[in-house]
Amino acid sequence: MHAKDYHDLGTPAAGGESVTLQIDGATVTVPAGTSIMRAAALADRDVPKLCATDTLRHFGSCRVCLVEIEGRRGFPASCTTEVAAGMKVRTQSEALTNLRRGVLELYVSEHPVGSCPDSSRCELEHLAEEHGIGESRFAGAKTARSHTHKPVDHSNPYFRFDNDLCIVCSRCVRACEETQGTYALTIQGRGLDSSVAASQDQPFLESECVSCGACVEACPTGALMEKSVIAAAALPQQAVATTCAYCGVGCSLIAEVTDGAVSRMVPNRNGRANQGHACVKGRFAYGYATHQDRVTKPLIRKSITDEWREVSWDEAIGYAASEFKRIQARYGRDSIGGITSSRCTNEETFLVQKLVRAAFGTNNVDTCARVCHSPTGYGLKHTLGESAGTQEFVSVQHADVIMVIGASPTEAHPVFASQMKRRLRNGARLIVVDPRAIPLVKSAHVEADFHLRLLPGTNVAIINALAHVVVTEGLVKEDYVAARCEKDSFEKWKKFVADPVNSPEAVEAISGVKAEVIRGAARLYASGPNSAIYYGLGVTEHSQGSTMVMGIANLAMATGNLGREGVGVSPLRGQNNVQGSCDMGSFPHEFAGYRHVSDDATRALFESMWKVHLQNEPGLRIPNMFEAALDGSFKGMYIQGEDLAQSDPNTSHVTAALSSLECLVIQDIFHNETAKFAHVFLPGSSFLEKDGTFTNAERRISRVRKVIEPLAGLADWEVTVRLSNALGYPMNYSHPAEIMAEIAALTPTFTGVTYEKIDQLGSIQWPCNDKAPVGTPTMHVGQFVRGKGKFYVTAYVPTSERTSSKYPLLLTTGRILSQYNVGAQTRRTSNVAWHSEDRLEIHPHDAEARGIDHGDWVGVTSRAGDTVLRVEITDRVAPGVVYTTFHFPESGANLITTENSDWATNCPEYKVTAVQVVKVAQPAAWQMRRQAALPASPRKRRREETTIGD
Repeated sequence: MHAKDYHDLGTPAAGGESVTLQIDGATVTVPAGTSIMRAAALADRDVPKLCATDTLRHFGSCRVCLVEIEGRRGFPASCTTEVAAGMKVRTQSEALTNLRRGVLELYVSEHPVGSCPDSSRCELEHLAEEHGIGESRFAGAKTARSHTHKPVDHSNPYFRFDNDLCIVCSRCVRACEETQGTYALTIQGRGLDSSVAASQDQPFLESECVSCGACVEACPTGALMEKSVIAAAALPQQAVATTCAYCGVGCSLIAEVTDGAVSRMVPNRNGRANQGHACVKGRFAYGYATHQDRVTKPLIRKSITDEWREVSWDEAIGYAASEFKRIQARYGRDSIGGITSSRCTNEETFLVQKLVRAAFGTNNVDTCARVCHSPTGYGLKHTLGESAGTQEFVSVQHADVIMVIGASPTEAHPVFASQMKRRLRNGARLIVVDPRAIPLVKSAHVEADFHLRLLPGTNVAIINALAHVVVTEGLVKEDYVAARCEKDSFEKWKKFVADPVNSPEAVEAISGVKAEVIRGAARLYASGPNSAIYYGLGVTEHSQGSTMVMGIANLAMATGNLGREGVGVSPLRGQNNVQGSCDMGSFPHEFAGYRHVSDDATRALFESMWKVHLQNEPGLRIPNMFEAALDGSFKGMYIQGEDLAQSDPNTSHVTAALSSLECLVIQDIFHNETAKFAHVFLPGSSFLEKDGTFTNAERRISRVRKVIEPLAGLADWEVTVRLSNALGYPMNYSHPAEIMAEIAALTPTFTGVTYEKIDQLGSIQWPCNDKAPVGTPTMHVGQFVRGKGKFYVTAYVPTSERTSSKYPLLLTTGRILSQYNVGAQTRRTSNVAWHSEDRLEIHPHDAEARGIDHGDWVGVTSRAGDTVLRVEITDRVAPGVVYTTFHFPESGANLITTENSDWATNCPEYKVTAVQVVKVAQPAAWQMRRQAALPASPRKRRREETTIGD
């Protein structure tokens, strides 16, 4: 069932020339290609329907939507019949009513009125009531289908399937195919034996279903229904549009509220980023916001060995401020710093970096983008002139060739992946560059033309080899390059990549990818005509991450694939507001809008508005803060919404640095690994408890709206304001809209952004200013932001992290669909039904050589440390490569990652760690100590705490 108050128009919108017709005597003008059903709905003359909904193509099976057309015989289905100029349509007549009553009685014979858990949500029962049908003449007839009285499928933690309530309209099946692209559902049997089945007639939880919920939303009856809706037992009183707080897709959602609690989350069908779709996390995994683990009272302690003490907000903030002042008085101005959050809003992030620069008086501010997409900012800024992706997501529908590098969209960005798969099913070609056989390599109706299964750490060699083919085979778009790029830089780059050392034949020995595969992929990408690159952390989290980003930009410029729809270079950002945290000036060398702190004019602008002197030298990055902490010169840190002890590499090094601090202030919603080293804990607020904005991977600024009151009494921005005031630097805001006004006044790419404009347009893609008053969907149209595009020589430099006889395997890391980042949110939901622990993927050959069986405990040892994981034997990874996720603190994945980092940005090299894997009998000693300290085992505790509606 669609969201509260949504008007379903029956069929998707069309885009042809205007056509004028009459419907029930009223004149209606709609685009050519529009169905009569949609045209009638737009004219407030809705036609009854059961198999139709405006997110799916017309189907024409239910025969309820029949209409009469003057001059035509019979009763055509309004969903499948397109409008025509001068057409006269009648949607109501005695004949139509009798036909519809007969059809509805057949449905009611198998779905009696009143059989749904909530009849007010059932479209069939609503239509039956409208047509005066209480009972069916056909009830109990031999024509009844034989699917009834099957057991209700409760296996999925978020929804249940009751076959007795199913009318076999196929909306769920079509939603799985058209919207999600998984093809997990089917209609099995024929005629009266027809019924909906998941995969091979399996329970939903055991099937290929990815629990996106599209089928549940599409269902016109109570056959598929959210358990949270059943539990609420009442219609929602309120529906609030907000933005998902998981990945960088930034899905627009409608939060439905029943009796003061969120009872359902539904994707906004008008959402520009998600196009009315959602994933298992955004649609269902919101229960963490009210989980019993939430910290709702401020806590302080003198030493990290002391017990926490609950205090008032005033005492906690006063204590934190006094400690920061004491430390600066003793150790100097630069002895403290702060970390902004990529999960908090733009407004909250802006205030944290303002607090550090203005109240602390230092530029020691950084963000988690340091450990994920900082190379994106560096590489794209230098080549194209702007530190962000070039396209909006819908641009993929115009791509002829799609290249995915170092990303697994179906696992990490599933809603965008569904859009991408739709384009691939419609004929686009696919190139995958990844050490792992990600699901896109081969899945339902999608198969990569080329899979460049490279050795981890050889990205730059591959991008140079692709460029070598483009240059030496005459595939450069010479006119484009001549008009839009710097001639000298291009000639230098062209000479560099043409060198035989960069040939596919030479690179084959380095990367493990056959030369003919590299050549085929290069030719396909260059021939397009519209070729788009989408990349993830498999590009940036390398010692040459920035080099690789520049290499990608070089390739796109050389082939003319920038500056229009269907092309571009698009980083798939990992967290909901990682783009925004960078935009807001969270790096130690940049103010908001990516302007260097040494620029006198920029600094003067901020000083004038903030009424304070600002430093002109960059501050410390996160790794520098850790080093300074260990050498005794850095003593205090304010961290908002990040868990550095779990997410950053070389955990032992990180925890040693955190332990050395004299005052660590954590602002978060849960106790986490970093909080073990904190002296002050300030309760945070979830996305449901605040107003603000997020900026997604396509530069789209979307509103976050308060759905429930903050559990701890204050939103995150209010906490930062209080801390700043306690430090002696006044901040005075009554609403986040005032903070956005300040951002707009200080940031050229945001000058046209206001809450009123976002509400009017739905969302805005920056730049939004006088030149682009409604935003900029596609960047670099006509010319690059920097003027002329600049090519950079991207010499391949092998990582220092090499395999050896002691560490013969290469570990790379990533994410899985059901879990998110460090798992603080998803681990506290029913998503643990799919993934309750991090596992190590290993190839069958490597497992056999080590005597390892599926499910065994294995010890994983690197030069940095060791941990123990359960193993999964799979050919998704190549021989010599192992893979794991990092969602659970008990896995200790970052105990084994090293301190190697990108040469330009210090982004850690998570993707390349030399390891040895051996079979062991039990978890590591540190893991057993950790588990013994918990009140119950993590998995048991999660099962006990998970409730309906999580």
